[in-house]
Amino acid sequence: MRHCLRLTMILTVLLLGAGCAKPLASGDLSLSADKAGLIRIASEKAVKPLVQEGAELSAIKVDGEFVPFGPCKISKEAVQDAFGSGQGVVMESKAENGLVRRVSATAYDRYPSTLIIRAQYTNASDKDVAVDGWSACKLNVLAAGDDPDFWSFQGQSTEERDDWILPVGGGFFQKNYMGMNNSDYGGGVPVVCLWRRDAGVMVGHLSPNPELVSLPVAMEAGADHASIAIEKEYDSPLMLHPGESLQPCDAFISVFTGDCFSALRNYAGLLEAKGVVMPESEPDAFEPAWCAWGYERRFTLKEILGTLPKVKELGFKWATLDDGYQIAEGDWDLTRERFPHGDADMKNLVDQFHANGLKAELWWAPLAADPGTAFLKKYPESVILDKDGKPQDITWWDSWYLSPVDADVIREQKALVEKFLGDWGFDGLKLDGQHMNAVAPDYNPAHHPDDPEKDVRELPTFFKMIYETARAVKPHAVLQFCPCGDCFSVYHLPYINKTVSSDPESSWQIRTKGYVLRALAPRTAYYGDHIELSDGGNDYQTQLGIGAVLGTKFTWPKDNPYVRHSYVLTPEKEAQLKNALEIYESKRLSEGEFVPGLYDIGYDFPETYVIRKDGVLNYAFYTRGPQVTQVELRGLEKGCDYHITDYYNHVDYGTVKASDKTVLDVSFDHALLLEAIKQ
Repeated sequence: MRHCLRLTMILTVLLLGAGCAKPLASGDLSLSADKAGLIRIASEKAVKPLVQEGAELSAIKVDGEFVPFGPCKISKEAVQDAFGSGQGVVMESKAENGLVRRVSATAYDRYPSTLIIRAQYTNASDKDVAVDGWSACKLNVLAAGDDPDFWSFQGQSTEERDDWILPVGGGFFQKNYMGMNNSDYGGGVPVVCLWRRDAGVMVGHLSPNPELVSLPVAMEAGADHASIAIEKEYDSPLMLHPGESLQPCDAFISVFTGDCFSALRNYAGLLEAKGVVMPESEPDAFEPAWCAWGYERRFTLKEILGTLPKVKELGFKWATLDDGYQIAEGDWDLTRERFPHGDADMKNLVDQFHANGLKAELWWAPLAADPGTAFLKKYPESVILDKDGKPQDITWWDSWYLSPVDADVIREQKALVEKFLGDWGFDGLKLDGQHMNAVAPDYNPAHHPDDPEKDVRELPTFFKMIYETARAVKPHAVLQFCPCGDCFSVYHLPYINKTVSSDPESSWQIRTKGYVLRALAPRTAYYGDHIELSDGGNDYQTQLGIGAVLGTKFTWPKDNPYVRHSYVLTPEKEAQLKNALEIYESKRLSEGEFVPGLYDIGYDFPETYVIRKDGVLNYAFYTRGPQVTQVELRGLEKGCDYHITDYYNHVDYGTVKASDKTVLDVSFDHALLLEAIKQ
């Protein structure tokens, strides 16, 4: 079957008088170039041509136009670096304005379906050259008559809180800018995956730090292709003096089959070679969690303490104190309205969490400070300023952005972590807010006016400080990171041991966010967020089927009178919750391993995920359309018997013998969770 075939990709570039005797070959890749430096990409598995001929690996823009270069001198080179050993093709050419371009494409033994692209532009003239921007990996990906034309992963973050995995067809455009797209929203994963039923292409950059680039995806109405690229536009021209060189971000092109999971796993491997290494979560991070946010900001200690016995009875292991304990964002001392005895009341609350067998987690919004707070009065130079000298707003919190490289900010926020975990006794932190995902360039003269993008690049270092401080205070501390609605900055993932679906707009988002995050960081716990945010407020089948850690914000025995919605745990809701918790604890699919390549979550119906745990294949089928009466169980060992059970509804389907196409008659119109145990 197509999904079982070994991934074999070939990238080919025709030699037209370039002087190379034969194409570069490494594993399943081959590469050559014409004398104009143009390439052709092909996939052995593609039924139809995948990429339009005549692509350019790198280009530079001067005076608003991309610079044409003369004929290429082409050579080969052996490479040994952080990616291992490889063979590269080097293309050198010169433009009339004196710019010399050197572009290399390297195929490494470890990454047989990938080319790493490096470029350098040197001003060999005697005059300054004003550079407006550059582009890399600009490809036209051909449609093949599928419906939709393509599925994609696009890693941008905006206030729209759009899907990360989405279809692409005629009339589509998305910029995928990795900087701030709205006052609070920015950053993400700097790659684009675009795939058809038969094959796909991924492009991205490999800088070890966030970069202010775009990865646009566009398809005109009626067009036979979609275009993808990596682009950099400078706010003001970058002056390249005689003899100086510009090196754009390292980029890559990869081709793949199936959906984006295996492509993103490959990308994570490339990042690891660059020093961006994903963590392995603490066992505690996989434990179900109850959050007091059901009582919202005007909670009372009596309400929380009164709920703890029910939380304990149901078997939860974590309890979270959410927003509302503090005087203001930025002033993190306790409000006397809810904590009249100050720190003593907080310590007592944590003690009560522990007395009920619960680990205690504290909500916190780092890098935010409200205007007029004591912190800003003491440290007025701590904020990020825009070009006009105005503080950068965090609209959601009515706050200002604090600079992640400001010495006062770093020192004071480090002290807060030590206070939260050490003095108050919490066991973990819930870092919250879409503003954490990225920051704008900082023009504050008190910081680094010669390098406004320093804050952008070094934001992950700030969260590294928080992570290392927390783990120094409590070696098993769990840090949940919730950039509400953002596509996670991939550069923050090494300093998180609990990701989250982060205010999902739908169950589809819960599933696909988990799929992406487990591809990028497969050993990191993924929290499905409060079940009340899923479709219908009770879609446990989504959270269980994709291996999400369960969570809820139920209230009991009654709501806070000031909340907008009711989250009371009714007998019906309690029965559903108990069933889900029992299944979660018995199966622990959150600690299992996704099996990629069996199903394409875009093109296959029903939408399907497979998790292997303790030798058992667990299937999760979801419908976005008509009722399903038959499912195919892919990945079973042919000729073997398997006992099939619907483990959510507790229905026994008996034993099936696996064949080339193992089909099971069923009937469902939302979700079906099956386990297949080999006999």
